[in-house]
Amino acid sequence: MKNKNTQDYPRDLIGYGESPPHPKWPDNAKLALQFVINYEEGGENCVLHGDKHSEIFLSEIIGAQAFADRHLSMESLYEYGSRAGFWRLHRLFTKYQIPATVFGVTMAMQRHPGAVEAMMRSDWEIASHAMRWIHFQDMPIEEERQQIDDAIMLHESLTGAKPCGWYTGRTSPNTLALIAEREDVLYCADSYADDLPYYDYHYSRPLLMVPYTLDTNDMRFASPQGFNTGNDFYEYLKDAFDVLFEEGETHPKMLSIGLHCRIIGRPARLKSLERFIQYAMSHSDIWVCTRQQIAEHWQRNFPPEMEF
Repeated sequence: MKNKNTQDYPRDLIGYGESPPHPKWPDNAKLALQFVINYEEGGENCVLHGDKHSEIFLSEIIGAQAFADRHLSMESLYEYGSRAGFWRLHRLFTKYQIPATVFGVTMAMQRHPGAVEAMMRSDWEIASHAMRWIHFQDMPIEEERQQIDDAIMLHESLTGAKPCGWYTGRTSPNTLALIAEREDVLYCADSYADDLPYYDYHYSRPLLMVPYTLDTNDMRFASPQGFNTGNDFYEYLKDAFDVLFEEGETHPKMLSIGLHCRIIGRPARLKSLERFIQYAMSHSDIWVCTRQQIAEHWQRNFPPEMEF
């Protein structure tokens, strides 16, 4: 439901409230299950890319320092993702014929045409993960607007089509307003606010949000408070699945699993993902889909002017 009480306050703390809409997933599924593969390697902070310092985020070096020069260890950890981790994930998802959504950093995609070809050959959705895998918090609005435009145009030249979805990840205060300006973006994933899609009415047009997750996400292998073993990851995903599947008897939801080539692509971690896939696929009444499919379903069944 459009929350009319938030017009003067740019946050919505109420959402769907006590009675969320029944999403009417295809075949009356109790849960929409969706996997995201973040492809970022080659678009991160690096002085070779004209940045002032090395990357500090989401690697095996927890609490990494920013060096004003090349950080060869950090570079090689990211390189593992594109050289080995991506292909390990590609083999796994191909084996189980799982549809995936790629959050593709455009600069990273540009540096590895073979990976992009494999994504397209597998018929994965390739959403945009911005031009760069950097913080946008303090970027001037006109510079960010230009980067969004450049990212989408380059994405189209690399894949043959503009992305339907957008996820910056390391957003600025202007990011959602800038995405709402564009009629060529179907949905935005820069939210963690719900278990169902929703429209954000604070911008120039109703912006369809398909929320993402930072908890059912392998990034917690690379955080001080997070997963230490593959079993931790598996049990956490299983618990999330079980709760939402049970809720799906009356109020179906969606579950996103966030993955990174350089993190879950390590051998000791991949097995936990495979175990979860096997567990999830042992259930009937689930819809394993892409984020684009979720967005199209929501737009078709719940247009923005509709009151739930």
